[in-house]
Amino acid sequence: MARAEQTGRWKQRRRTRQDILAAAAELLKTGQKPSLEEIADAALVSRATAYRYFPNADALLVEAALEIDFPKIGDVLAGADGDPVRRVEKVDAALHRLIAENEVPMRLMIASALERGARGDLPVRQDRRTPMLKEALAPARASFKAADYDALIAALSLVVGPEAMIVFRDVLRLDDAEAARVRRWAIRALISAAS
Repeated sequence: MARAEQTGRWKQRRRTRQDILAAAAELLKTGQKPSLEEIADAALVSRATAYRYFPNADALLVEAALEIDFPKIGDVLAGADGDPVRRVEKVDAALHRLIAENEVPMRLMIASALERGARGDLPVRQDRRTPMLKEALAPARASFKAADYDALIAALSLVVGPEAMIVFRDVLRLDDAEAARVRRWAIRALISAAS
């Protein structure tokens, strides 16, 4: 599944956004509550560029705080065998812990993105889950056809992450245990379908 938007300028925008987030995270680690202007200076971008990616310092700082806590894939998969289901379940569990511990900031981050989207200013969101899912599936990568692998990554991205949490909790009214059971079922079913 080729994604044309991931060429040229899109990649540069993603890198710029990541640079701004990394600068904000570094400033937060020092105990500061920096302004958007201070973050822009630290990221070596203009204030206008920083405002293009984040409507205000609060929106940026919410996401930067999550960036600091985001699990490292090496830690998540430490000691994991090559079973793709178990590896993806480890990613799901790590993301669920992060989401559960940071539910309000996660919801604020999503609300900010939705608000900007409603104004027609579609934000470039940081894609953290896809690299994790790809790493989880790496040992089994050769067992999937290319198109099936791409579809599997996309489908798994719908099952894990904060948007799925909102559906499970707000729409379906499932408690955490039942939502986890459904996510594990979906993970197994999707990987089986792609095999």
